Amino acid sequence: MIQIFKCRIVLFSLGVLLSLHLPAQDTTQYRVKGRTNLPSQYQKPYMILVSADGFRYDFAEKYNAAFLQQMSAGGVKATSMKPSYPSLTFPNHYSIATGLYPAHHGLVDNNMYDRKMNQFYSIRNRKAVTDPAWYGGTPIWVLAENNRLMSASFYWVGSETEIKGVRPSYYFNYNEAIPIDRRIEIVKEWLQMPDSTRPHLITFYMPEVDHAAHRYGTNAPETREAVQFVDDAMRKLYIMTQESGLPVNFIFLSDHGMADMDTDNPIKIPVKIDTAKFIVTGGATTVHWYAKEKRDVKPLYKLLKKNAQEYHAYLVKKMPKRWHYSTSDDRFERIGDILLTPVAPPKGFGTPGRKLSKGEHGFDNDLPEMQATFYAWGPAFKERYTIDNFENVNVYPLIAKILGLPVTEKIDGNLKVLEKILK
Repeated sequence: MIQIFKCRIVLFSLGVLLSLHLPAQDTTQYRVKGRTNLPSQYQKPYMILVSADGFRYDFAEKYNAAFLQQMSAGGVKATSMKPSYPSLTFPNHYSIATGLYPAHHGLVDNNMYDRKMNQFYSIRNRKAVTDPAWYGGTPIWVLAENNRLMSASFYWVGSETEIKGVRPSYYFNYNEAIPIDRRIEIVKEWLQMPDSTRPHLITFYMPEVDHAAHRYGTNAPETREAVQFVDDAMRKLYIMTQESGLPVNFIFLSDHGMADMDTDNPIKIPVKIDTAKFIVTGGATTVHWYAKEKRDVKPLYKLLKKNAQEYHAYLVKKMPKRWHYSTSDDRFERIGDILLTPVAPPKGFGTPGRKLSKGEHGFDNDLPEMQATFYAWGPAFKERYTIDNFENVNVYPLIAKILGLPVTEKIDGNLKVLEKILK
């Protein structure tokens, strides 16, 4: 059962004023009624997991994010972090949250089709996004709540959904109408709660860099401003937690990188889509073909393969092993029978009615431009410690270790990869 606490939000910024011309957004804070921390959990540390969408591994240095550079130099810094394939927002946020590769947790793309349910999933489809049938695995907040350790979410993929019957104790439906200073103030309010109801795990998401880099490209002044915005927000968030006197740990990361695109010369798929035979989903960097009859797969694949120049064509049973994205991995059977993906940026697929953005992601997760950011600091972490590139599924067991949460289900992440960064 959910008890609703409505917060009055005062809107000041130009960006928020412009949003008044958009459809009304739900800015309500939701609280699950009746939950408390187990008394034995009161002394557990605190973790704030922050994602800055699209914050490529080199953006802090490229755009002089002074606070993030300072904190990563004094704490733990990865040279980069490898996203799961495909390097898209929803699959990777949920991989970080569950310790599972996308084909293992079910969100195999931002847009996909499920044959068994005969339904489509899209990041803009509110009904699908809040349907727990799409989500496998055990998100870190579900693990915490099941162990009577309360959690809060200022956005994260899956946090608005009752996964395994559980949501975070405090959460918001995703919106971009709440100003950043108010969001930080709400986190402060969470940390000022009494021991019995204070969340120990907080997820916090910022979309600004992804928005700017998509629209303007990675070298634009608008992207620089977005990086500076995130840096300033992190500084304010950190100062607030210092004033709380609580042992708060931070992990600052991103879901993927970003690459500049050739917007004038998109890849044109050389085959007309036969909707009588195929269902097609995807975007600029992934195109899934779902055959209504299996006999139609091979002829189409041969045709696509024959004409492939700027893209790769793969059968689902013959994907690159390192992607963990083939038939043997596809636990929910949501990957297309045929997958098309560009060879490399700046090339991407053009689709009817949609021009390529100036910046895109979703490419092969080995490419340098797709690498993400990972920094960590706080009482649990070593100081002035640098680690090499690692896969993002390893963040989940790390957080579980810090919060003392037992991981009993099989996951793809391995604590041994990041255990060395702990004191």
